[in-house]
Amino acid sequence: MRFRSIYAAAIALFLVAAGAPLGGCGDEDDSARNTPRDATLVLDFIPGPVHAGVYRAQEAGYYTDAGIDLRIIEPTSTADTLRLIGAGRADFGLADGIDVAGQIDAGRDIQGILAITQRPLGGLITLRSARIESPAQLEGRRVGVTGVPSDDVVVKTIVDGAGGDPAAVETVTIGFGGVQSLAAGKVDAFTGFIATDAVQVELNGEPTRSFPVDRFGGPAYPGLVAFSTREMVAADPELAEDFVAATAHGYEDVIAEPLLGVDALLSINPEIPRDFATRSLQAHLPLFQAGAPRFGVFSDQRLRELSRFLVAEGLAANPITPERYGTNRFLP
Repeated sequence: MRFRSIYAAAIALFLVAAGAPLGGCGDEDDSARNTPRDATLVLDFIPGPVHAGVYRAQEAGYYTDAGIDLRIIEPTSTADTLRLIGAGRADFGLADGIDVAGQIDAGRDIQGILAITQRPLGGLITLRSARIESPAQLEGRRVGVTGVPSDDVVVKTIVDGAGGDPAAVETVTIGFGGVQSLAAGKVDAFTGFIATDAVQVELNGEPTRSFPVDRFGGPAYPGLVAFSTREMVAADPELAEDFVAATAHGYEDVIAEPLLGVDALLSINPEIPRDFATRSLQAHLPLFQAGAPRFGVFSDQRLRELSRFLVAEGLAANPITPERYGTNRFLP
């Protein structure tokens, strides 16, 4: 479940330049695949280890081999990613599975085309020194939340799933300073991305204990999804097919040899510390396939569970069928 709504990356110049639709929609010539097609991918967040497969595919030339000249854009917010794709001003985007469902529930045309992770990225993070061995022990303690409404659902789901009373937990709005607030003792736990935030806490010298939302009552939904609009896909299915194949190839490389992903990520984003990239990617690896028959596939069962959860928690007004949520038609 995506716990952040504002990201620290600039997109203003892109928004100005993107007044006209980007990408290769509507190619009719049979030789289109032999001519480089411009395409844009808008990330869900600033570049990080979860994106290693994208950068591996770019560095290895998989997009180029597929006839795609891919431009990777960092958003300022989840809303930017969803808005750009929905408006036809970019071809592909990455977003949390809950955000994709929310847009579909709101009547938007988007649809998932590749499951980047099979499990959600978030949960509750605490320090081992706090001796909190179960979320139920958070009763009477302070839990930091960002202020995004879904955070409250996360706390409720995890504490209730462990047999505790969510009403007995004191939630404190701390914005996006969970790592710092936990270290300073302002909270006993916080909602965050386990494979990134917990890794950062540990690199700061404090061992952590994490409680993933899908291990304590929540659904094992696809935590990160590549998506587009059904209109774009209908107009240029070959572009969607080639994008999915190249991206899946990149992630398959990373799953088989993680160092390839670390090197590719850092070659384009050298400001990311190598120790963080390495440890965070290792934490992400179990999420990429997580029991699925192959990388990238959408599971009908998991999507039905996600739909039931969203409706039950008031995060969606109506059920979303697996077929409406995502398609496996472009997987190689």
